[in-house]
Amino acid sequence: MKKILNPLKVNLLTFGILAIPHLNFAQGGRDQPTQTPHPLREDIKVEAYMKVEPEAVRLIQNPVSGDLYYTSFDGDVFHIVKKDGQPTSVKILTAADHGITRLQGAAFYKNTLFLTGNINVNNNKGNKGRMVRYELKPNDEKPDMSVVFNTVEYGANKTTFDHGWNAMEISPDGKYIVVNSGARTDHGEVQDNGGLYPNARDKALTTKIYHFPINSKDLLLVDDTDKLKEQDFIFAEGIRNAYDIAYDGKGNLFAVSNSGDYDHPEDMFWVRQGHHYGFPWVMGGIDNPQQYPDWQPNPDTDPFLSKFAFAWLMKYFHNDPDFPKRPPGVIFTPAVQNLGPDANEYRDRKTGIVMDGDTTGVTVGTFNAHSSPLALIFDKDKALSKEFKGDGFVMRYAGGGKAGAANPNALRRQGKDLLHLHLIYDKKADNYKVQTTRIVDNFTSPTDAILIGNEMYIIEYGGKQGGTKSGGTLWKITLPGDAKVLKKMKKA
Repeated sequence: MKKILNPLKVNLLTFGILAIPHLNFAQGGRDQPTQTPHPLREDIKVEAYMKVEPEAVRLIQNPVSGDLYYTSFDGDVFHIVKKDGQPTSVKILTAADHGITRLQGAAFYKNTLFLTGNINVNNNKGNKGRMVRYELKPNDEKPDMSVVFNTVEYGANKTTFDHGWNAMEISPDGKYIVVNSGARTDHGEVQDNGGLYPNARDKALTTKIYHFPINSKDLLLVDDTDKLKEQDFIFAEGIRNAYDIAYDGKGNLFAVSNSGDYDHPEDMFWVRQGHHYGFPWVMGGIDNPQQYPDWQPNPDTDPFLSKFAFAWLMKYFHNDPDFPKRPPGVIFTPAVQNLGPDANEYRDRKTGIVMDGDTTGVTVGTFNAHSSPLALIFDKDKALSKEFKGDGFVMRYAGGGKAGAANPNALRRQGKDLLHLHLIYDKKADNYKVQTTRIVDNFTSPTDAILIGNEMYIIEYGGKQGGTKSGGTLWKITLPGDAKVLKKMKKA
């Protein structure tokens, strides 16, 4: 899990995806045979819908045509069409068309497709963020492109922690494009790429959620927080890597984020404009120890720090007296607290022992460490049965499998599963709590999902078989639905 195959495919896991110890598509999906997901309830049905091309990252639906599309990390966009009665992939765009060589975000507004990601510059030592739009045409004719934004150059690095621009959503009123730009560090350390970007930690253009007017064109984003705030582009700050964001049926924006190589829990946030969520000083409700000038990291005495962690092996954990100070007067907004019964294992701060919140009564902010949450979606149409109606769902990209089974006390004992999220508003805390329950497990590198009525489609990243790229599977999960609502949706 720690061997780095391609530092640029970094993100979906330090977030577990492209970077495991947290999400590394290149890692987690490598040489893994496709497994058959297993429903954990008798009223849930799992079917293989189709095979998909390698490195699938985003799965989206055109709200005008109802058709499904998906994108790959290396820049391809595929339209799913029926051929001889069977679904198949038709490639309609490539990185040569839109210029985004690390494509990690996609979203539709009506018939307009938005794409975002990063471009490698300076001989792959630096990068720029980029977002484009396409008004799709009939019969997959080549659409015309316009640019939403480019960023100025900022430093890439040699690690799996350069997360880039990724998750996208359109605001419920259709006025804004909302997009995440993840950290370029594991936990706020200097990443100077061999000295080419001296003293570079995280930047104005990273660790934030931004929003841009839906009709924005040809913006140039500068690496200046004050300027970006003056332009009203910064929506929220202090989020390490919200690889997925989603609105619920009430218009609340939520994000699932990934922590670093320290055993911090992985956050789910109720994202509100102007709030700061703590990175790099706090992750998962636990302080980042590197901010303290006298910290001397030692995995032999610190149970939160694994001697096998990539960031430890590369000496990114170290005494760091120049670590930035917390912004004065800023109150960090905490994560949604997990009430269990699942994904709420945590490492005790005093003893280092892995505990279960169900046994101790402790809430976790939010999911177990290194689980790499993603594919966040909500039942906005309230088409599901009473137990699930209006609720959320999220995938864990990492965990589980043979490694988890071999160590029942591990933080990642379970994983690669679909979780049901029942959110409960806590008026006193002015925040949410969540009841989290596993409902399907045994996926292989799941990366994204959509919900259409009571049918959920979950796409897998794929990996390599015998040294060559192999695609994953697009699964169809049928959940118990509300017959009356589904009937109305079918008529509409």
